[in-house]
Parts: sequence; structure tokens; C-alpha cells
Amino acid sequence: MAIYQVTDNEIKTISRTTFSQSGLKEREDLQRLLKHQIEVISPETLVVAEEFGEWDESRRRIDLLGIDKQANIVVIELKRTEDGGHMELQAVRYAAMVSTLTFDRLVDIYADYIKQNELGLDAQASILEFLGWDDKEEDEFAQEVKIVLASAEFSRELTTTVMWLNDYGLSIRCVRMHPYESEGKLLLDVQSVIPIPEVEDYQVKIREKRQKERASRSGGRDTSRYSISFNQELVYSQIRKSDIGYCTVQLLNEKDLINQRVFEFLRADNTCAFQLLKLESEVTETNKKYNKYRVSREPELIYDGQEYYVARNWGKESAQAFANKISARFPEITYSQHSD
Repeated sequence: MAIYQVTDNEIKTISRTTFSQSGLKEREDLQRLLKHQIEVISPETLVVAEEFGEWDESRRRIDLLGIDKQANIVVIELKRTEDGGHMELQAVRYAAMVSTLTFDRLVDIYADYIKQNELGLDAQASILEFLGWDDKEEDEFAQEVKIVLASAEFSRELTTTVMWLNDYGLSIRCVRMHPYESEGKLLLDVQSVIPIPEVEDYQVKIREKRQKERASRSGGRDTSRYSISFNQELVYSQIRKSDIGYCTVQLLNEKDLINQRVFEFLRADNTCAFQLLKLESEVTETNKKYNKYRVSREPELIYDGQEYYVARNWGKESAQAFANKISARFPEITYSQHSD
């Protein structure tokens, strides 16, 4: 659709151009400008890295890496081409690669970006302020990786692929950037193509409905939560399955119930297919990659001068089995399950 300039005597067409014709380059110009005003294509986003590519056996780099107000990772890809190429598939690969980033790792990444751009900021304090957090909340961090694709145009093949991927739970936004020339000035028309702003809420609701229907047909993902009581007094309310081992160990420790026999009982437990308690030196790189133990935090149990971390690999059946096992050993501790 054309853009027009209205004067006293006429409605004048403003000529559309291309990025290549206007001399704008993908990295040197678009990326350089957008990283300082990322809200143009991705509102409520903090850019934390440029040309990010810190992974093994790959020379691929993310144009811009960010985080949004909900603490989701945001992968931003820019293209000057007229159809966007195959940027959606490239961005999905990038999203997979950064999906395991921890809060502490993101702080380190942002610190490097701050240094490179001479921003003079404290990385962790800036991220916490942006998120509105008093302290890091690892459980709420990076629950989703979102993708923003920005290009002069998108092919039908690309948009069809994006809509299909979004329907299956991904969050990909396509932003079209059309350059125009008028009286020696370069103008930029920025429009959201997917989702269409006027029906975005509707599209999100339809996508969520379809996802729930698919989950229902397949048995669904268990999102139940647990509460833990001690002598019928509620101690932990509505915790995630991933925290059932951690909260149980904390409760036992707080109630001074961990003696040598109990410690050996906990150390021997592998109900969730992982050893319940591990020293940091026992946590493998694979364990760390998939956050099976949160070694980036302070030690979760200190016993006999040794620092231990608690396994987080709980499913519905293993969580219930663990609850039964603990209640059998400690009748004063009871668990209740809550379904969504």
C-alpha cells in the first residue's frame, strides 16, 4: 500500500524504495539503529547482546538478543531482503540454542554488551530494574523464547510457516519495514504483519484454545501443584512439581530433622531418576545444561560442612511417589495436590 503526502493542492505519492537502493546495510545501519530503539519493532524489550553466538560448533550469530518485561528471552533477526529469505527457520534454531540460558549467564552476556558499547551500567541491577524484580527469580526466568523477524517483506512460504509454528505454541512476530524516499529524506513504514494488531488478542485466544484441545487429546501436560504441611500447618502453598524435592529438604532442615540417618536416606533417594542431593562437583555438564540442579544459586543444603543441591527432575508420578515416601518416613509431613 502506498504512502501519500497531503499538500494544499494535491495528495502526492511518496516513492517506495528498497534498503539496497537507499544504501542501508543490514548490520552497519539497521542493526546499529534498532539496537538503541528496539521498541520500534519489539516493544518492552531490553537488548542484552549484539551478534550473539556463544555456542559450540557453530558460527551462526543472533543479530540482537533481548529480554522482555515477562523475563522471556527474545531473539531478533533482521533482513534487508525483499522476501525475508528463510529467516524463520534460522531464528528457530537460534531460539533452541538460547533456551537454556540462566539468569546469571544473561547478566554476564549483558555485562559484555555494556562494556562493548561503553554504557556505564551495572548489568544485574539494570536487568532487575527492567523486570521490576527485587532479586533474581530463576523459576520465572526464560519460561519462553520469543522471536521477532523484521524484514522489508515476507514471502507467503515464510508467513505460512510462521503461522503454523505459532499455532503449535511458538511466539514469532513478523514486522515489515518499508523504506520510502521523500524530498531527500528516508522514511520507514513499520507494520506488524503477524500477528495483525487488530486481531492479535483473538489470534492468541484461538491459538491457546487449539493448544488446550491438542493437550486434552494427548492426555495433556500435567500442571498440577503441591502444598506441604507440617503437623497440619501449611508451610508451602501451590509449589511447582520441580520444587517438591527442594521444599521438602528445606522443611526437614528448618525443623532440624536431618541427622546422619536422614541425610543418608535423602542422599540415597533417586525417585525422580536423579540423585536427590548432589555436591556441585557431582553435577554433570548435561545436568547443568538442562537445569536439573540449580548450581548457579547458593547451596540448597549444607550438611557436615558440605554444600549440596537438590534435583529438579520431577514428573507427576515421581512427585507423588516422593511425597508418599517422605510421609511414610515423617508422618508429620503431608502433601496435597492441586490441579488447574
